[in-house]
Amino acid sequence: MTGGQVAFGAVLRELRLARSLTIEGLSETSGISVRGIGDLERDRRAAPQRRTVAALADGLALGEPERERLLAAARSGRSSSYRPVGVRSFPRGVDDFTGRHRELALLAGWAGEAQAHPVVVAVSGSPGAGKTTLALHAARRVADGFPDGQLLVDLRGTHDSPPEPAEVVVTVLKALGTPDRELSKAGPRGLAALYRHVLADRRLLLVLDNARDEAQVRPLLPGAGGVLTVVTSRRMLTGLEGVHRLWLGQLGPEDAASLLAGIVGPGRAAAEPDALVDVAHRCGYLPLALRVAGNWLATRTGWTVRRLAERLAQEERRLDVLSAGDVRVAAAFDLSYRQLTPEAARVFRLLALVPGPDASAACAAVLTGHDVFDAEDTLEELVEAGLLGTEGSRYRLHDLLQLYARARLAEHEPVGDAERSKEDLYRWLLETAVTAGRWYEPDHGAPPAAWRGIVDLSSAEQAREWLQSEGTNWLTALRAASAAGRHTTVVEVAEALHWFSDQWIFWGHWAEVFGLAVEAARAREDPSAEATQLNYLAWAVLLCEARPRDSLAHSAAALAAAGRAGDLVQQAWSHQYSGWAHRLLGEADEAFAHVDAAAGLFARAGDVHGLLQTTFNRALMFEGAGRAEEAIEAFRETLHALEENADRIEPHVASMTRLGAYGGMGTALSRLERWDEAVAHFGRALGICREMGNTALESRELTELSAALLAAGRVEEARACLVSCVRLGPDADPQRVTMARERLMLLDAPDDRRDGP
Repeated sequence: MTGGQVAFGAVLRELRLARSLTIEGLSETSGISVRGIGDLERDRRAAPQRRTVAALADGLALGEPERERLLAAARSGRSSSYRPVGVRSFPRGVDDFTGRHRELALLAGWAGEAQAHPVVVAVSGSPGAGKTTLALHAARRVADGFPDGQLLVDLRGTHDSPPEPAEVVVTVLKALGTPDRELSKAGPRGLAALYRHVLADRRLLLVLDNARDEAQVRPLLPGAGGVLTVVTSRRMLTGLEGVHRLWLGQLGPEDAASLLAGIVGPGRAAAEPDALVDVAHRCGYLPLALRVAGNWLATRTGWTVRRLAERLAQEERRLDVLSAGDVRVAAAFDLSYRQLTPEAARVFRLLALVPGPDASAACAAVLTGHDVFDAEDTLEELVEAGLLGTEGSRYRLHDLLQLYARARLAEHEPVGDAERSKEDLYRWLLETAVTAGRWYEPDHGAPPAAWRGIVDLSSAEQAREWLQSEGTNWLTALRAASAAGRHTTVVEVAEALHWFSDQWIFWGHWAEVFGLAVEAARAREDPSAEATQLNYLAWAVLLCEARPRDSLAHSAAALAAAGRAGDLVQQAWSHQYSGWAHRLLGEADEAFAHVDAAAGLFARAGDVHGLLQTTFNRALMFEGAGRAEEAIEAFRETLHALEENADRIEPHVASMTRLGAYGGMGTALSRLERWDEAVAHFGRALGICREMGNTALESRELTELSAALLAAGRVEEARACLVSCVRLGPDADPQRVTMARERLMLLDAPDDRRDGP
């Protein structure tokens, strides 16, 4: 004690004896343990928190002057007799902290909870995600709420010999000022009890950094007291119960660029903003990589940012470039990779063969030759180790980790074995794409009884989900098949996906798919297949890419190829697509001529599906020409044809045509200002979209329905439709989503602006 201050323990003992109370008696009246009171009186622990002092004062039945005396002694004890380990003694490196606003807000909230009871937060993430940096930055922000100490303990979880829990317990107790005699008295068996006792009455911030696993951490978690324990680990520590969890991924693009700018300086960042964005992107927005790149530039003032961006553009050398002094991104990955089991390490390496940004357990099973359940278990081991991220049922390698896995693959896997695994994966992707796509093809539907796939394709919806989730992967496999001259396979895949393409109109790659198939058909010298694929290409350019004039060249080429093949059906389809394009271009005479030609050819060929489409297309032409009454009658003929041929029309085709007919009638009725009828027909079309899960067409029907509702004076219903359209997600028609946003802005604008342009 200094400056005449009186120890809290002495004051407490004096007041207790003045009331003729034993320690046991005071324990009973205050609710504070006998050992706790004894330690306080002997100054074996820091002065207590205010709530403990209040409990003791109540137990002693103190009047106001004596209560204030006890509180003053406690305050004096906290400020002088106990010297906590401060946040300022933590390692440097957080002064330029950037982003993570959500995570910091959550940690601040949990710090508030820890004032009343122990709170544990497990911060996990991939190597280099900035887990320790986040923990230290958050510790600085909430330090004032933990006056009894802020401790950082490095658990060295990635080392070959990390400390055992007992060693860490001693470290913490010593840092908190526990006398050696108390440690000796407790002995190895009593350390855990002493640890819990010392922490039980403190407001303490404890950062357990770089934990190995649950077994190392679990004995270090306090059971009482106002303690916030933040555990950082590359592992997810799934076995810990009753903890808050934070998973750190990469930074957002803006935060990543801001972090880089803060390191290289505002002048250089402002001089080359595009290059800075490129560097951030090629660092995968990973904090460690961004810091390495920033430090490299900061120490090489003669370099332009663009020069580093160009070096990072070379994927095979990117990890080598991302090193600065003794800090290497690849070294951070090494620490986690070396801790994997042999099988997990092999799966990690083979995942580098997946061409897209993510993979399913089935992909991993094909690559490894294991069954799906075993592959999934191994993938989860990689997730637990922080080397894989997840999104739903998909597994994702960070961009830099994929490069690291590729390097390990080249190092450990024989070239022939890796190539065979890749070929197996690509073959499976294309075979499964064919089977899934045929759900939507006339005369196909469900997989044949003999099919033994490793994914569930027992419904059209499951087939659609598989095709969309594996889209990047099977498209890459298709490109590889085309480059390898596997022409029959390319045509087969495109043919199988033709009708499915209606379900995913704005994917963005259908013109490429059918373009590859056109090249393959020509290489096979098969004019019928060439005509078919040219017609599909015309459709993709016409509808998916909204280029009707350009599509006419493809439908004309299809007509020529179909003529050489004597293929009446494909001649008819070429006229059908040409008519569609002319209709969209406002060239009514040409449009009707082509549709009439298509109808005649479909009739000669006995093609029910084609005839149905010409009837529907003619109705659209009447509507487009402003001939609303004739359009309504033609749409009714379309619906009647559907009913008459219900047993001959493939269900998907029937649903698409019925949807178009109801939507078209809604448009024609709107022209006639028969708003209630229009609303009813748009509503039927919208219901079919939702039954089919067709987001692209749903966005179209929502905007059409909203317009009819507004015209009918049903403003709130219209607003709800527009909000639903905006929220549909990336598979919606982008033009319709933009339209919905603009209409919502007008609805929310002042009345004098609603009639503006």
